[in-house]
Amino acid sequence: MPQRSVAENLARDLPTTPFVAGRFESGPSSQSFDVIDPVTEKVLTTVVEADGDTVDRAVASARRALDEGEWGRMDGAARGELLHAFAQLIQDRADAFADLESLDVGKPGIEPRVIDLPQTVATLRHYAGWADKLTGQSIPTSGYQGRATLSYTLRQPIGVVAAITPWNSPTMIGAWKIAPALAAGCPVILKPPEDAPLTSLLLAQLAAEAGFPAGAFNVLPGRGPVTGQRLVEHPGIDKISFTGSPETGYRVAIAAAKGFRPTTLELGGKSPQIVFADADPDAAANGVALGIFANQGEVCAAGSRILVARAVYDEFVERLAERAAAVVPGDPFDSDTTMGALINARQLERVLRYIRLGCEEGARLVTGGAQPDRPGYFVQPTLFADASNTMTIAREEIFGPVGTIIAFEDDDEAVALANDSDYALAATLWTADLSRAHTLARRVNAGAVAVNGWSPLDPRLPWGGAKLSGHGRELGQAGIEANTSLKTVTVVL
Repeated sequence: MPQRSVAENLARDLPTTPFVAGRFESGPSSQSFDVIDPVTEKVLTTVVEADGDTVDRAVASARRALDEGEWGRMDGAARGELLHAFAQLIQDRADAFADLESLDVGKPGIEPRVIDLPQTVATLRHYAGWADKLTGQSIPTSGYQGRATLSYTLRQPIGVVAAITPWNSPTMIGAWKIAPALAAGCPVILKPPEDAPLTSLLLAQLAAEAGFPAGAFNVLPGRGPVTGQRLVEHPGIDKISFTGSPETGYRVAIAAAKGFRPTTLELGGKSPQIVFADADPDAAANGVALGIFANQGEVCAAGSRILVARAVYDEFVERLAERAAAVVPGDPFDSDTTMGALINARQLERVLRYIRLGCEEGARLVTGGAQPDRPGYFVQPTLFADASNTMTIAREEIFGPVGTIIAFEDDDEAVALANDSDYALAATLWTADLSRAHTLARRVNAGAVAVNGWSPLDPRLPWGGAKLSGHGRELGQAGIEANTSLKTVTVVL
């Protein structure tokens, strides 16, 4: 297909070395790794890994940019202009980004075009507007030993920020971390996912073109045990923002604790979608299907626990099965495709293992459950019904297109089931009763609750969770506050 060949050529033409101090490094590295197309299982390109010495250089470059360089002296208005320029360059290359993300991640081409890239541009523009608004406040006090005082606060950059992104939406989630940190005046070191690093390398190219000073933005491709471990343990890193699994998030938190460095951790979910008897059945079925099958189910907020009122349970299972049957797995560059491939062979086996567990534990397999007979890391859209909230498929994050349907009798049981989870990232309520919606939104334990829609994203809205879903917030004003420190100044008059 022409579009696929264009994307493959773009992948081959990208610089594939670490981007440090405003340039792609040309020196040798001890290691490199292949980037695999999850649809064809072929090598797209080979990327040079940032080793320990490269991480050291990147941190030193970021520190110089903040403490001695142009970046540290730049005012908020100038930073905002750079972020606007960066956003415009990305918007101008939106098709290239979308094609690369489809190629790298395996998601259908429509998804990065209507979700990832518009959200990326909107996030950069939102924080461009914040860059010159990092104000403190004057605070009246009772004075000092009988003398009047002037006390005020300053909101300053927190320091060098390490941003570690996942492979499911690397461009959009990268922007969530990059934009507020740069707006706050922090230099950023981005460690992209080893399975999907290509759009991050394109970001590095455009950051240089936008005119960011050397050291303000660095990109270090590499694997977790090499690049990632060195980065999170580095004493020159002041704050870590990580999106990924709870297991890796725990290791990041332990490393950060050694220097009492702040972290923002977004670690996934097992999000409930609660369908009440009064919900619009077609709208709810469409929304629930989107919530579990979008991006092959490789979404932190995937609504993989589908809680349905007993009164409409059988009818809703049937409607949802129809939606699942209409999903078309295939090449992301095929216009008929509505669901792509999982990221790699390891993830494919993980998803298939959970499907086997669901059958073994007694859930009823409604549809799907197998690997199509074709190349690529594909799995059929899968639904289990007649499940209980104690089953493994209802407790653990699968990160694939697998939904578990559980019945409930009343509102109290729905809330109890929703909250009976080790995760607390997102939730959706499907109901026509606004009183119920507002009341239960307060009771459901989740960082974000949507009503009659699935996890709508907007850079103005804070995002994050609790329990195993992590801590801290990205986006909104919270994103700025997470990348700044508050200083108090008192002058005795």
